[in-house]
Amino acid sequence: MNTPEVEKILRGEPRAVARAISTVEDGAAGASALMKAVFPHTGRGLVVGITGSPGAGKSTLVDKLASLYRQRGERVGIVAVDPSSPFSGGAILGDRIRMQTLGLDPGVFIRSMATRGNLGGLARATVDAVAILDAAGYQKIIVETVGVGQDEVEIVKTADVSVVVLVPGMGDDIQAIKAGIMEIGDVFVINKADRDGVLRTEKELEALLSLAHRPDMWTPPIVKTVATESKGIEELALAVESYQEFQKGAEGARTRRAAVAHWRLLELLRERLLARALEAEGARAKLEALASEVADKRRDPYTAVEEFINSGAGGDVGGD
Repeated sequence: MNTPEVEKILRGEPRAVARAISTVEDGAAGASALMKAVFPHTGRGLVVGITGSPGAGKSTLVDKLASLYRQRGERVGIVAVDPSSPFSGGAILGDRIRMQTLGLDPGVFIRSMATRGNLGGLARATVDAVAILDAAGYQKIIVETVGVGQDEVEIVKTADVSVVVLVPGMGDDIQAIKAGIMEIGDVFVINKADRDGVLRTEKELEALLSLAHRPDMWTPPIVKTVATESKGIEELALAVESYQEFQKGAEGARTRRAAVAHWRLLELLRERLLARALEAEGARAKLEALASEVADKRRDPYTAVEEFINSGAGGDVGGD
């Protein structure tokens, strides 16, 4: 039976949705029970992941795409994963500031999530936030990531449609290969297409895509946009819908969902096992002592971790 708070989420009440996302982001008590209650109500919204190098114009693109969906009468949820200060832990880009017009629209929910330097956890919390928005009845959920690092790639992997944003003349094609982004892109966008070099970037991208092998046999479309002028936004929406339709008849769609489920289980397992290890008596003191030894070069980190595990300071990680 759902609690009154869960019922508020399912009715799409913004304050309840905001509180729920804060609960899972902070790992607060009740987060697990909340997600258990929310999970059966997910799977109705379309999750669009948008990634790319900093400065590619992702936030403007998200702003314009969300505006288009609103014009069609759809409720839109936006989760913007910001890089964060390693000292304060706060988001430093402030995507909500750059989306001021959308922020005033009651049919749009915008949430920035700071990375906080987390190893794991961030990706899981972001996926949980998306699930909450899905359960709250948002038909389109857009996840914007900073596009640097494995966590961001993993987040976009969990989207129904992954959009990779490139810009002409910044060597993004090479960076995309390095980050493994070529493998995850379902739709490629060349933003700022009014710049010089757009044709060259398009040809290079086409050549790279011709070398890539996708199990589902989908050929990712390339869409040229000038987000600041709202050019190409409808074409982008159409490309996203094309892949959504393609997935319905593709065997690879279930394989993708299974891979996402597998990844989410590993994320949760990793997080729970680490938390259990650190909650054991004396574990944190032992960890601090080992960290000092590693810092002073008296011990290497691999030996330190082995000692932490074998000493029993981490507790019986696999036990009850």
